[in-house]
Amino acid sequence: MVQLSDLVDLGRYPIDRPGSSACARLIADLQRDLAADGCAVLPGFVHQDGVARLVAEADAVAGQGHTSFSRTNAYFSQDDSTLPETHPVRQFFGRSNAFIPADNFGPDSPLRAIYEHPGFMPFVREALGEPEDRFFRYDNPLADVIINMVEAGQGFPWHFDTNNYTVTLAIQNGESGGAFEYVPMLRTPADENFEGVARVLAGGSPLVRRLVLRPGDLQIFRGRYSLHRVAPVEGARRRYVGIFSFVEQEGMCGGVERTRQLYGRVLPRHYEREGLRADALRD
Repeated sequence: MVQLSDLVDLGRYPIDRPGSSACARLIADLQRDLAADGCAVLPGFVHQDGVARLVAEADAVAGQGHTSFSRTNAYFSQDDSTLPETHPVRQFFGRSNAFIPADNFGPDSPLRAIYEHPGFMPFVREALGEPEDRFFRYDNPLADVIINMVEAGQGFPWHFDTNNYTVTLAIQNGESGGAFEYVPMLRTPADENFEGVARVLAGGSPLVRRLVLRPGDLQIFRGRYSLHRVAPVEGARRRYVGIFSFVEQEGMCGGVERTRQLYGRVLPRHYEREGLRADALRD
C-alpha cells in the first residue's frame, strides 16, 4: 500500500500534522495567495521519487485516455443562435488533448492515494477558507481523480471549470510549451461578465497571467471563476497533469454534454444528477 510519505515532501508540507504551527503557517500563506488571485502553488509538493511513481502510473494508463479534437467555447456548451455572433458563448476554438478517466485509478493508485488521504481534503479546504458543509469530493465516477494528457501540437483553449475548486499536480512537462495562462476571478456566481470574457478571447488582455509549473508542483485554483487555458505542447514527451476535484455541493456529478466531450462516454449517474449545481452559471 502506498504511503503518503512515499509521494509527498511532508517535511516541507506537513499536511499529515493538522493543527501544527508549521501547517498553520503553510495554510495562511496559501490563503493569502488565493485571496490575491484565486491561485496558489506549492513547489515540489511531491518529491522526486514520488514524481517517478506518478510518471510510471501515467505511462501505464496513457492508452486509456480519451483523445478528442473539437471546437469548443469557454463553457463547453452548444451554440446559442439567439445571441449575437460576437458573444463569448458563440466563440469556438480548437481543442485537442486527452483525459484519462478516474476509473483507471483504483485503490492502489499513487495519484488516488494523495486525493483520498484523510489529511488532504481538510488541508485544501482550509486553504480555500471553506466550511465543512460546503466542501466535498467530486462525486463523479469518471472525473474525481484524472490525468490530463497533452501531446505535441495539442492544447486546451480558454475555458471555465465545472468544479469550483480544482487542485492540479504537475507530473511531467512536455519538451516545450504547455504554459498555464489564466485571468483571476473573471466571473462570480452571480455575474458571468461576458464583456470581460470577450476581451480575453479577442487577445491582448493585460489581465492574463502566465505560469510554468514543474513536475511535483501542486496548484490550488478557483477554476470555475478564472478563465484559463494551456498553451500547445511541443516535442515528443507528453505533458501529464493530475487533477483532484472538489465541489461545494454534496453529490455533484457533472453535466452529460461536457462529460461526453471530455471522457467519450457517460454513465447512468450523469443522467441522474444532470443539473445538480449550487449556481446558475453556464457549465
